[in-house]
Amino acid sequence: MEDSAVYNSDQKPTIMVTNDDGIDAPGLRSLVCVLISTDRFHVLVCAPDSEKSGVSHCITWRHPISARRVGIDGATAFAVSGTPADCASLGVSKALFPSIPDLVISGINMGSNCGYHIVYSGTVAGAREAIFNDVPSISISYDWSGSKSTIQDFTLAAEACIPIISAVLVEIRNQNYPSGCFLNIDLPTNVANHKGYKLTKQGKSIFKMGWKQVPYGTGGKMLSTMTMDTNSAAQTETGASNVSQEQMWFGREAKGTQVDDDDTDHRFLQEGYITVTPLGALSQVETGCLDFFNDWLPGVVDRSSPSAL
Repeated sequence: MEDSAVYNSDQKPTIMVTNDDGIDAPGLRSLVCVLISTDRFHVLVCAPDSEKSGVSHCITWRHPISARRVGIDGATAFAVSGTPADCASLGVSKALFPSIPDLVISGINMGSNCGYHIVYSGTVAGAREAIFNDVPSISISYDWSGSKSTIQDFTLAAEACIPIISAVLVEIRNQNYPSGCFLNIDLPTNVANHKGYKLTKQGKSIFKMGWKQVPYGTGGKMLSTMTMDTNSAAQTETGASNVSQEQMWFGREAKGTQVDDDDTDHRFLQEGYITVTPLGALSQVETGCLDFFNDWLPGVVDRSSPSAL
């Protein structure tokens, strides 16, 4: 990494933390607190000033973004009026901080990020943006359950990740860490009794969502977990009389879950493991699709003639 905060054996490495739940989210605050408490790292924070869950790799392009200093004991922190990808990019650019961090950590997200949810995730996008800028990164998510989880579980999740974080930094210092990929870590709901680390691959699990027409200002709140909080206080109806009769409103609704049974991230997470999934930035197609189009493309002209339609 050019001009990075490369450190000697007697120096502390620099970690920059971002997320998609916002700078005041308990997952980020717990992670930062645990990192600082170890006294092993310099900690920077560059995170959205409000919740940006589910924004994927959206970036701000047409207007400037602001960065406001925020007081977090033991860290240098800024709340940014941008997306997780914006925050990661700004934080490693040397425009905000004087040097490039050794490692970017995005999280801890309130809700798992497995399978196809990785595509939607702002948390994962924060880590992905870091590797776009040649900075090693990790995304971390906790499988929050409203009926079982407590804020303390974020602290347990952060503590469970310290060995991986420390080991990654050792490899970075020794210049052995691979480039062009990052780690996506998911921690089980019962993190206090997890079964250990499990190297996994991204699966195809997804929480199916649909749409339904709703009165203006109604509908369940979408949580960071990409599930619907149908009891949310967000289900209030406001200003319906001021809405044009020609304008319709639609809200998300839960349709169910699609789960793959292969040896993938979601399965092992549900079995109680801390899943460690290496990810890259490329969207590789499955072999079957590639084979189809390899045979199909040469005959496109013939197949598109009026007689073939």
